[in-house]
Amino acid sequence: MRYATFETSGETRIGVLDGDEVIDLAAAVPGAPRDLVTALASPADLAAAARAALASALPRIPLSAAVFAPLLPRPGKIVCLGLNYYDHAKEGGREKPDYPWFFFRCATSLVAHGRPGRVPRVSTRFDYEAELAVVIGSRVPRHTRRDDALRHVFGYACFNDMSVRDYQKRTPQWTIGKNFDATGGFGPILVSADELPAGAAGLRIQGRLNGNVVQDANTSDMIFDVAETLELLADVLTLEPGDVIVMGTPAGVGQARTPPVWMKAGDRFEVEIERIGTLVNPIENEAG
Repeated sequence: MRYATFETSGETRIGVLDGDEVIDLAAAVPGAPRDLVTALASPADLAAAARAALASALPRIPLSAAVFAPLLPRPGKIVCLGLNYYDHAKEGGREKPDYPWFFFRCATSLVAHGRPGRVPRVSTRFDYEAELAVVIGSRVPRHTRRDDALRHVFGYACFNDMSVRDYQKRTPQWTIGKNFDATGGFGPILVSADELPAGAAGLRIQGRLNGNVVQDANTSDMIFDVAETLELLADVLTLEPGDVIVMGTPAGVGQARTPPVWMKAGDRFEVEIERIGTLVNPIENEAG
C-alpha cells in the first residue's frame, strides 16, 4: 500500500494512492484518522481503511495536482544516522564507524515534496544528502533484537537531509547544522514494508542536482542496515509508532567535491529510491 499526506481546505489528510491519483482516506472511510502519526498510534487497521478507500467511488485527485505536506508532519522522534555508507565515510576522511553516528532532527525542520528547501541567511554552505527514511508502525520495546526488529516497521520513504555544513562543524555534535527550518525534505510517498524487500535492502538510491546524478548507490551498501539500527536504538530507548529513522547518505555530497558544490536559490534536488518514488525540492533563499 502507498500513502501520502496532502493538504485540502486548510487541513492535512492521509491520502491513499491509486495509480497516479490519490484518495482522501478520511472522506472515504468515516472516522478514519487524518494524519499518519495518529493512524499509526491508534488500534485502527490502516491497511483495511486504505483498501476500503480504494474500493470506493469517491473522486480521485491527480497526484500532479496534490499539495503535499511532510509525510508525518510532527513525528515523535526523528533519529538520523551519519556516515552510514562505506564510500561516504571514506570521502569524509573517516574509517568505518564501530557504532552509528546518531543525531536527532526536529519536526520544524521538515519540508514537503515540491516545497522549497531554504538556504539560510547565515550561511551559503547548503548541502544535499539523499537518504532512506524508515517509519515505525508499532512500539519497539527496549532490547528488541534484530531478528525481530523489522516487524515493527510500517514503511519506507525518501528523505533529503539538507545540511548547513559550517554550522554542522561548529560543534562536535552535528545537531545544530541539521535542524534549520525547511531543510528536511520528506516524502512524497510512504510505501508499506510488505511491498519492498526486507529492510528495504537492495534498492538503488540516487541524488540528482539540477538533473545531474551526484549520488548513486544501493541501500545494501549501508554499514548498519535497518534491522541492526533498530536493535542498537532499542538498547537505549523505546521507539514508538510514527517515529522516523533516517538511514544516512552515500558518497557524492557537495562538501566532498573539489571545489565544493553548494545548493543555491534556483537549484532543484531530487532523491529517487527504486520502488519507493522521487522526492523533489526546489531551493530558495530564506526571506529577509
